Amino acid sequence: MRFSVLGKQAVLLFGAVTVVSTIAVAAPPQVDSKPLASSHVPSPGTSKEPSVLAIEQWVGGLKEKTLPNGLRVIMAPDVESPTVSVCVTYDVGSRNELDGQSGFAHLFEHMMFQGSKNVKKGEHFQLVTARGGQLNGTTSSDRTNYFETLPSQELELGLWLEADRMRWLDVSVTNFENQRAVVKEEYRMRVENAAYHPALIELERLVFAGYSPYEHPTIGSMAALDAAKLEWVRDFHAQYYGPNNAVLTISGGFSVDQALQLVEKYFAPIPQVKVPAIALPPVPPIRSAEHRATVADKNAKTPALLIGWRIPPSRDKDHYALEMAARLLADGESSLLYESMVRRTPLAREVSAFTYDHRGPDAFVITVEFNADAKTTEIERLIDRHLLDLAEKGPNAERLRRVKQRVKSNFVFGLQSNQARATTLGEYATFYRDPRLIAADLDALLQIDIEDIRAAVRRHLPSSARTMITVEPVPSNANPSRAAQPAQKETR
Repeated sequence: MRFSVLGKQAVLLFGAVTVVSTIAVAAPPQVDSKPLASSHVPSPGTSKEPSVLAIEQWVGGLKEKTLPNGLRVIMAPDVESPTVSVCVTYDVGSRNELDGQSGFAHLFEHMMFQGSKNVKKGEHFQLVTARGGQLNGTTSSDRTNYFETLPSQELELGLWLEADRMRWLDVSVTNFENQRAVVKEEYRMRVENAAYHPALIELERLVFAGYSPYEHPTIGSMAALDAAKLEWVRDFHAQYYGPNNAVLTISGGFSVDQALQLVEKYFAPIPQVKVPAIALPPVPPIRSAEHRATVADKNAKTPALLIGWRIPPSRDKDHYALEMAARLLADGESSLLYESMVRRTPLAREVSAFTYDHRGPDAFVITVEFNADAKTTEIERLIDRHLLDLAEKGPNAERLRRVKQRVKSNFVFGLQSNQARATTLGEYATFYRDPRLIAADLDALLQIDIEDIRAAVRRHLPSSARTMITVEPVPSNANPSRAAQPAQKETR
């Protein structure tokens, strides 16, 4: 699920931005003053929410330029901000990986910090942190990004670092073997030794069975990591990590003219890469019968129930309605599942409901970690009752109003920092070509009504279309082989 809002305060957070050039430059590159493409913007709603209008005003002040090598640059200047965030979003994730080569996008999340032509191994971190900045990188099924937040006067450092590793990353055998070992250890920690995580991976595999972009985990598998060859990794890097497959976003205290001069200086000389066309397979039909499975988990202390449905992609009207349904079910202590399973009866320890927000087909997931003396059938019955109520009657109007207030709050606070703004702009520009859709998404969520939720739940969350996984804790004295997880096999 997406961000969050504070209504009236949103206007203060996203007030009008006046661009003031504080550094004189000769013949600066021209900023494209044409409106950003908006082919995906939904039809305007009737909402006049201050939060939506404020975000519209903010994205309306964005500046954009595309370099001759294909790098798209999107800038959100705020001259009063003492910090600046630089983010490079590459249009590559685990959905781009070939059969038997899962985990490569995540591997490069690590490789990109191992040094480049002018930056020694570990020096990227040292240079940023020594100036009071912070940095990181993240990988998903749909994209990979890298970002730094620095004092505003250090914009040039952030741009130089990102350009240097885009052009001259050190994909050496030493770095490859070192980071392969690091990722394998991360797999052991985050998957093999993390309670409930193998079951979540198995649920995703089953929900997206037959659709290769999403049926394997972004972290990959031990088998694929063991089988990886250096030439495969180099080919993967050469195909995807170039300017014509990336979006550069800058948010915070900077002059647009100065920023463009620096971008031209460091990024313009980088040659394009030959990005392979991604051949997305046809989306398989929705399940016509419920599928059940059991995962034995040596790290789980109590049982759990995980339920998943495949649903329409993000930005579909039914997807917006299902996002609201997820919040109604499990967002906060007053949510339906939390009230009935945790507050009123001591059945469960934790409940959650969420959507993945994939670019392509998506999933709706409910998870319940329940107490050892609770029965699975009792948990199922309560979930079914709440889903049936939503499908037949829809939510209570007051409850939906409160959820919308939480949505607004989360949306605005989710865009409060320069880092959050830079990374979010990068995602929207990469996924949908238009960062103005940030405001349109909030508006669409707030336009969802009781009937929209009722119809979407009825249409997309029937018991016949769901995948259900029961997690069974393995006693400490049990045979360890019982805890073998089907999710750890390469499944594509």
